[in-house]
Amino acid sequence: MPRSKAHIIAEYAKSNRSSCKTCSKAISAKALRLGLVSRDSRGFDMTKWHHLGCFSDKIDSTELIGGFDSLLSCDQEALKKLMEQVSNEDQDVEISGKSSKRIDEDAHESEPEKINTKKAKLSIAKQEANLDIAFSLSDVRDNYKDAALLPKWKAFQTIIFLERDDDLRDSNKIAAFDFDGCLAKTSVKRVGADAWSIMFPSIPDKLLSLYNDGFKLVIFTNESNIDRWKNKRQVAVDSKIGRLNNFIKHVKVPIQVFIACGYDGKVEDPFPQAQTWNVADYGETF
Repeated sequence: MPRSKAHIIAEYAKSNRSSCKTCSKAISAKALRLGLVSRDSRGFDMTKWHHLGCFSDKIDSTELIGGFDSLLSCDQEALKKLMEQVSNEDQDVEISGKSSKRIDEDAHESEPEKINTKKAKLSIAKQEANLDIAFSLSDVRDNYKDAALLPKWKAFQTIIFLERDDDLRDSNKIAAFDFDGCLAKTSVKRVGADAWSIMFPSIPDKLLSLYNDGFKLVIFTNESNIDRWKNKRQVAVDSKIGRLNNFIKHVKVPIQVFIACGYDGKVEDPFPQAQTWNVADYGETF
């Protein structure tokens, strides 16, 4: 959906887990935030949150802002000042006692140029890896072979991945981890969503610290049983995804997850693979 048709909402942040799409910094709990709601190509609504002072889209009327009437009067006034500032770039309007600084590094680049640039970068990455992989939404499935996936989980070729959480920030700093034997204690003799335990008690605090320091958290994990257990594939899928879902609930930090399921009869496909990074890059739109 074009940005001009996007819906705008205003609310107070429920936690400090969301990040501003303009400055990439965390939005404090109970702070006023503006959300730009657009619909992706699959028909799902996607909200991009912004600090009040970082929001740069033009708003023609407060009637177009969802939740405006629920705001405190002082925040309503601050939002009106923001609208005046955006409509007249020559004015230096003070918002909530602080000047608003908005940086748009890509202002000189049109949307088609951005898309072409991204495609070129992906093409270079594929050439360096000596792989020719075409990736499109039509290749993304709600099931892995004959096994259905839980909500928010998708499959692409031999990769199962978790659709990104709204609070998962984009960052050039990535903290990536294996799951089994690194973040969680698991055993090949035990199956089930609850058949795991935290590897170290300090892990939740460490992950939260990395997240607050601006890192994007990613889990790369292998699970050849999903491919090998042809008669029990659904059991293997539910067990692996269930453990990961429960782990994320336990640590209470947004994490992007990729599961390698491919198996050639000798060894499962290791991470990282070029196609996995392409999916990760493409997954930023989810």
